[in-house]
Amino acid sequence: MASIYLCGPTVVVPPHIGQIRSQVNFDILHRWLRHSGYRVIFCRNVTDIEDKIIGRSLSEGIQWWRITDPVHRSFDRAYTALGCLPPSVEPRATGHIPEMIELVEQLLAAGHAYESDGDVYFEVDSFPDYGALSRQRPDKIRVTEENEHGKRDPRDFALWKRAKSGEPIWHAPWGDGRPGWHLECSAMARKYLGHEFDIHGGGANLIFPHHENELAQSRAAGDSFARFWVHNGPVTHRGEKIRKHARNPLAVHTLLDRVRPMELRYYLSAAHYRSPMEFSPEAVEEAATAYRRMERFVLRVGTAPGSELPAQFSAAMDGDLNLPQALSVVHATVTEGQAALNHGDQESAAGKCRSVRAMLNVLGLDPLADDRPRETRLHDVARAVLRVVRNLAAAEGDRERSMIMERQIDRALKNRRESALIP
Repeated sequence: MASIYLCGPTVVVPPHIGQIRSQVNFDILHRWLRHSGYRVIFCRNVTDIEDKIIGRSLSEGIQWWRITDPVHRSFDRAYTALGCLPPSVEPRATGHIPEMIELVEQLLAAGHAYESDGDVYFEVDSFPDYGALSRQRPDKIRVTEENEHGKRDPRDFALWKRAKSGEPIWHAPWGDGRPGWHLECSAMARKYLGHEFDIHGGGANLIFPHHENELAQSRAAGDSFARFWVHNGPVTHRGEKIRKHARNPLAVHTLLDRVRPMELRYYLSAAHYRSPMEFSPEAVEEAATAYRRMERFVLRVGTAPGSELPAQFSAAMDGDLNLPQALSVVHATVTEGQAALNHGDQESAAGKCRSVRAMLNVLGLDPLADDRPRETRLHDVARAVLRVVRNLAAAEGDRERSMIMERQIDRALKNRRESALIP
């Protein structure tokens, strides 16, 4: 068995491409572990109470849940569109306040936390290994929270925030208020994965302070916590971090007006998960072209996926999910299959197609997979017509007519807006 905790979204605005990259990368890890024979317990949380959510609630004069619920649904639509498998469990922070209070009580009793006028802080000096995950010396730690009144040390971070006007509150033994962001994941990971689990994942931007603080409070409370940490690189645009705002041109639903879901998934899969990505429309279009090449071959041959993977592909996936190398094996196999078709060797082409589909299944990119994202009628009809044309041409020996029809259908598949899934 393999257990994974993935830091899911803060549901304040609909997802942008940087946020969805993490989900795609960890979906591939999830699929690879399953293919490798593991039973996977995959926990992806939803942060539905946090400073940014409250800030938007107060500025717009609406209840916090009227923000979080529709935004959460927009994330679900994006996950489904891009073919992400559902998690084993998807806990919301607001559904686990008792577990958070219990964890704070443990930290207070152990001397790792202290109360201050209704707030509760984790005392960084009480945990000697603080800074190890982010490779910072304790005396050089960056201060990321405001040095609020009542803190013993600027590095200390909030476990519980006292009630403020207009904010949602929950009852706790030390006073009404709400949990700190870092506390939420430690409590939910413990509840669903236990005191120790295999992999904790998220974006590299979460290493400090979020994951450093999670690790400190969980270890201080007696949990072994995560055995391995896996972080994906960021997506930038014009060299800058992609910001969360309501009218983001890099929002997933906006990008899916331009390219199909599987083309966007391919784009997000093509780089090594740890590498930073610089977004550009040209790079997305190049990725879409590369995906269509594989798709054409699979649709043209149409054999069922094989049960065996090429050794080079498996080695790449076992080598820290080296997706660029794995995809190079897919493309090489497509090239060999196309050459077999060009020489009229249907048997060899069918064998290559089985290998290609087996690899694409692992990556969540198989255009004929039963669990592929729902797409528009145009694309479904084009796929069906292509199969009919292929079969008719094979029966009549008219390969030239088949290729003409394939090019026409390919142009339909490339029609961006009509063939996109718009959530």
